[in-house]
Amino acid sequence: MKTMSWLAAAVAALAAAPLPAQTIAIEGGRVHTMTGAPIEGGTVLIRNGTIVAVGRDVAVPAGAIRIDARGKQVTPGLFESSTRIGLSEVGAVEGTNDYTMREDDRITAAFNVADGLNPRSIVIPVTRVAGVTTAVAAPGGSFVKGQGVIIDLAGNDGPEMIVRSPVAMFASLGETAEQVGGGARAGATMRLRELLEDARAYARNRAAYERGETREYATSRLDLEALQPVLRGELPMVIEAHRASDIRGALRIANEYGLRMILEGGTEAWMVAGDLARARVPVLVKVLGNLPDNFERLGARYDNAALLQRAGVQVAITTGDTHNARNIKQEAGNAVAYGLPWDEALKAITLYPAQIWGVADRYGSLAPGKVANVVVWGGDPLELLTPVEAVFIRGTQIPMVSRETQLRDRYMRLDETRSYRN
Repeated sequence: MKTMSWLAAAVAALAAAPLPAQTIAIEGGRVHTMTGAPIEGGTVLIRNGTIVAVGRDVAVPAGAIRIDARGKQVTPGLFESSTRIGLSEVGAVEGTNDYTMREDDRITAAFNVADGLNPRSIVIPVTRVAGVTTAVAAPGGSFVKGQGVIIDLAGNDGPEMIVRSPVAMFASLGETAEQVGGGARAGATMRLRELLEDARAYARNRAAYERGETREYATSRLDLEALQPVLRGELPMVIEAHRASDIRGALRIANEYGLRMILEGGTEAWMVAGDLARARVPVLVKVLGNLPDNFERLGARYDNAALLQRAGVQVAITTGDTHNARNIKQEAGNAVAYGLPWDEALKAITLYPAQIWGVADRYGSLAPGKVANVVVWGGDPLELLTPVEAVFIRGTQIPMVSRETQLRDRYMRLDETRSYRN
């Protein structure tokens, strides 16, 4: 009973509503706006969840909460581009995973993860206390997976945490998708072309479809409807591919159908960096994946992000993880160690994701009118051991509490009690 009571208290604490938004001044830090040179001794002024001023000589109104950031660094909140935060609690427990539909045909374009989000997920506090304030929650699957969303990690009610829904259609090519094509890569690309052709045909013949006067299509009406914004170029298609030849195949399909493509994974993307740059296709890169753990990743290397950036490809760095999405700054720091300029690495986890996902008008930089997702760091934000001093999401300071900190504190108290009794 004591264990259950403690767990209930922990969940209640983590789910507690943040304090109301107020006027806050973060003063004296080295402010990385992401749109210019860092401001030494700068101030970020926040009011009602929005940044209203950034600079050296910002007038702070009476009554504002003042945060002393002298000797510290201030950045936008980190933006993780490939997770299942809010959709997966315990990977090995099927009932806690809501990111994929178990369909035999592996075409679930109409599936949108938004309704399955859990704002009280224990993963959210663990991630945000590490400085990650915004994330893409994406569907899983092995071919055409469905639609993902952008969320803020404030822990608000489900609909309130959503920034954009849907943000993209997600699909895979390569080894994960070859079974849908009869075990061959070319079969998977054939199926994707068939699906896009059928979606086009459906758009031209909706009335005939409703009367049952069309041929059979590759998937359901809901899936065909969901693909219309993709074909119109209104919704990007994120294609996961790793082998250089698979990436080129994805580029051909995107060109044929006029898709706005985002490449995810891209282990061998450095081999086709020129093609990606010419097509203006951004890449979501996991830096710390350098092992040739299967035959489509034989060209894995640590400097993938640096080589892509030098070729003119826009790169967003990601962990590709859910429970360890907090390691995104470690990914970025290692990208610097292998040739990516420091400022580019910071932009790759703040500004560039916001641009890639179409929300840079509100996210990714520190400027008047932007959503006040701000982090105060005790030092270099890309250094592994740099502490997070304060996190603000939508202008509200987030308690630096997670299930992990509560467990730490609980067992520290047990040690103190044991020492006293001895």
